[in-house]
Amino acid sequence: MPRALLSVSDKADLVTFARALHARGYELVSTGGTAKALAAAQLPVRTVSEVTGFPELMDGRVKTLHPRIHGGILARRDEPGDLDAAERHDIGLIDLVAVNLYPFAQAASDPAVDVPHLIEQIDIGGPSLVRAAAKNFPGVLVVVDPDDYGRVIEALDAGGADLGFRLQLAQKAFAHTARYDATIASTITEIAVHHGRLERARSRPAQLPDALVLPLRKLRDLRYGENPHQLGAWYRTEGHRAALPIDVLQGKELSFTNLLDLDAAYRVIDEFEEPAAVVVKHTNPCGAASATTLADAYVCARDADALSAFGGIVGLNRPIDAKTAEALASTFIEAVIAPAVMDEARAILAAKKNLRVVVTRFAEWPRPAGSPSGPPDVRSIFGNTWLVEQRDGVVETWRDWPPAGDDSFRVVTRRQPDAEEWKALRFAWRICAHVKSNAVLFATADRTRAIGAGQTSRVDAVNVAVMKAASLNAETPRPLAGSVAASDAFFPFRDGLDAVAAAGATAVIQPGGSVRDAEVVAAADEHGLAMVFTGRRHFRH
Repeated sequence: MPRALLSVSDKADLVTFARALHARGYELVSTGGTAKALAAAQLPVRTVSEVTGFPELMDGRVKTLHPRIHGGILARRDEPGDLDAAERHDIGLIDLVAVNLYPFAQAASDPAVDVPHLIEQIDIGGPSLVRAAAKNFPGVLVVVDPDDYGRVIEALDAGGADLGFRLQLAQKAFAHTARYDATIASTITEIAVHHGRLERARSRPAQLPDALVLPLRKLRDLRYGENPHQLGAWYRTEGHRAALPIDVLQGKELSFTNLLDLDAAYRVIDEFEEPAAVVVKHTNPCGAASATTLADAYVCARDADALSAFGGIVGLNRPIDAKTAEALASTFIEAVIAPAVMDEARAILAAKKNLRVVVTRFAEWPRPAGSPSGPPDVRSIFGNTWLVEQRDGVVETWRDWPPAGDDSFRVVTRRQPDAEEWKALRFAWRICAHVKSNAVLFATADRTRAIGAGQTSRVDAVNVAVMKAASLNAETPRPLAGSVAASDAFFPFRDGLDAVAAAGATAVIQPGGSVRDAEVVAAADEHGLAMVFTGRRHFRH
C-alpha cells in the first residue's frame, strides 16, 4: 500500500485531496491539526506517533524528526542497500509528502505579534520533510501548494506521475523552503535586545545586515524588460516586506517601464498630506502640483510641462473623483496610480480602454525613511555584485516650516525667506529629492515651474529648466521670475547659483556642504537671494 504523509498549516482543499488519495489506495499518515481534520472528515488516518512509536514532545515541537519518517522518505527506490536497511528497521516507505509550513510570513507582517510568538512560527520539521522529499523526488511526490493537489491526482490517474512532473514539484518545493528561510533570515535581522528583552526594531538599524536574503515570489512574467530583447518578470517579497499592494482596475497589461514609473510617481505623491498630483516620464517628475482639489492639482501638474506630460504616468494621493477623471481622460497618459477610484469616475475612465488605472493602499505601505525597516533598494553591478541601500524619503519636510529646533536647517544669507518663499521651498524640496541627479527644480508654493533633471552639471540642469520654461511660455521674457529653486545636492561653484539668479529665482534651498559654500552664499547675497541649507542631500542616480 502506498503511503502519503500529510502535514499542512494551510488546509485549503486538504480533505478533498486526502479523500482522493485514500480512494486510490493510499494510507494516510498525519500530525496534529491535520490528523484531526482528516479524522473529522471520517477518513482513516494514522498519526506520526503511531508510525514512530514515539509521542509528540514539547507542545508538538518534536514529532516528525525520526528515522521511521525520514528513512521512509529518503530511501532510494533503486538502491538495494537503502531498501534492505528500511526493511531491517521496520521503516515503511513514504511515497507522497504534502506539507506547507507554519505561517511565519503572516506573523512577521503583523507588528502586534511579539518576538516569542513570532519565533514559535519558525517551522523545523516541515522544511526537513519538504527538503527530504524533494531530494528524493524520483521516488517521492512532494506537494507544497494546494493548487497542485488536482494536478497530482491527475498525474496518478495517468500512470503514476512521470519524472518530469516530479522534478517540477521538487523545484517548487526547494523554492518554497528557500523563500521561507529567507523570510525568517530577513526578519531576524530586525530583532534587537532592549533592556534585556527581545523586541522587534523600534528604530532604523545602525547598519545593513552582513548577509541579505530577499524571499522573492514571481507575481507574473512581463512581456519583456525595458526593451523587447530583454526578459522581464515581476516579483514580490513575502511577509513583512510585502511589495507595494496594488490592484489594476483596467487597461492594458502593465509593462516593466510602467511599473518603474508608477513606483516613481508613488514616491513623489506620498510626500504630500494635501491633495497633490505628479506626472512622471522615465522615472522623472516633469510636473507636480498641490491644490485644494485633486482635479486642480492634476491640471496644474500636467500644464507645468504639457509637452512632456503626453504619454506620462500620473500619481494622485486622493481618490479619483469625476472631475479629476474628466481631466485625466482629456490627456493621453499611459497609467494613473491613486488610493481609490470613486464609482462616478470609473465610467469616465472606462472610456479610455487602454489607460491603466492602478489603485494602491497608501496606509499599508510604510514611508521609506520613516519606518525602522523599510524595504531596501537593490541594484546589481559588475554582473555578480549588488548595492543595497535603504529607500530615501524626505523626512525633513514632515515638520512645520520654517523648521523649529533643527540645527541642520539654516538660513545662510543676509535675507530671510518670506512666508510665501518658505511654502515654495518646502514644496520644491519634496519634489527635488525624486528627480534624477544632477537636479535643479524651479517652483512656486503649489506647483513646479520647470525641472532640469539628470544633467552632468548644475549649470546644465538650470539651463535645461530655463529652456523648458521658455518653450512653454514663449511670450514671457523671464518665465521663472519670482520662483524658488531647489538643488538635490550642493552647488560646487557659484556659477550654478548665478544661473539660478539669472533665471529669476528669489530663494534657493540646497543641502550645503561644499568647500566653496562661502563663495556660493556670497553670490546669493550679491543677487539678493534668500538661501536655506538643509544639511541633507538627496542624490538619485
